[in-house]
Amino acid sequence: MKIIKHSDILAVLPKPAIFLEWVETVIKEKYNCVVPAKTKIYMRNNISRFTTMPSYMPSINSMGLKIGASRFPNEIPAIDTSILLFDSIIGELQCIMDGHLITAMRTGAVAALSIKTLKSENAKSFAFIGLGVTARATLLCLLDSMPESHFKIKLKRYKNQAELFVERFKNYDNISFVIVDTDEELVRNTDVIVSCITVADGLIAKDEWFKEGVTLVPVHTRGFENCDLFFDKVYGDVTEQISGFGNFSKFKKFNEFSEVLTNKCSGRESSKERILVYNIGMGLHDIFIGHKIYEIIEKTKIIDDVRFKEQLPQFYI
Repeated sequence: MKIIKHSDILAVLPKPAIFLEWVETVIKEKYNCVVPAKTKIYMRNNISRFTTMPSYMPSINSMGLKIGASRFPNEIPAIDTSILLFDSIIGELQCIMDGHLITAMRTGAVAALSIKTLKSENAKSFAFIGLGVTARATLLCLLDSMPESHFKIKLKRYKNQAELFVERFKNYDNISFVIVDTDEELVRNTDVIVSCITVADGLIAKDEWFKEGVTLVPVHTRGFENCDLFFDKVYGDVTEQISGFGNFSKFKKFNEFSEVLTNKCSGRESSKERILVYNIGMGLHDIFIGHKIYEIIEKTKIIDDVRFKEQLPQFYI
């Protein structure tokens, strides 16, 4: 069993567009896999949580457990995550790997794939809310997979976060940024809205601010419950994870995103449809990408094995 650290993964990290290809593979293969809904344990008056996401992918003989994102606000980072990867043929624990980079990149890649698949053909303006790692990963995946496109991006002014976000992407020629002061300026007349905030006190935008044809991707689901009631279509990753939403029975139309990519249902059918995407997160992405990273590391770098049995007293063996 190997320990794969953040630095090990960073050293072999592929281009963002590769992550887009990987998550598309996972989404298309979802119905041939075992993907239980994630399990959460809440503690300390619901301030902290511990999340587990098991999954099994027969096509690569891999199964595993994503632990996270477990949230402990008093720690740095507040959200922690790890991946346990097993060989499904012999049941061997192959590795425990740091999950931060994989989580960020697969989350951004799924959001980017949702946008590419479901946005209006005429979409030109993009808004990002919550400008941390997930938002940066999403934009990196969009830029790397759509190099021919120009992105007009709105950001909301908050402390110095918008300026830092602009600085991060200063070397890209196909982006223009505008920083606005209100949520209304951010949402009105915007074709694609990506929200990566993890906490929201109430609704972020009024119904009338959302233009026809908008594609809304609330990565962490917060702050857009009003859109559940009037958007034309809602898509999600695992129905069992979304059916618990208070407005689930009031969606006008719901399908899993996997059904769109496998041509089992239609995606966008009109430039006027308002589309909402809830990809809550599948551990299957982490297991598949972890497997790919593990294969790359196996070929390029020697990592010391750690044998649990060698550390146990003899009578346990």
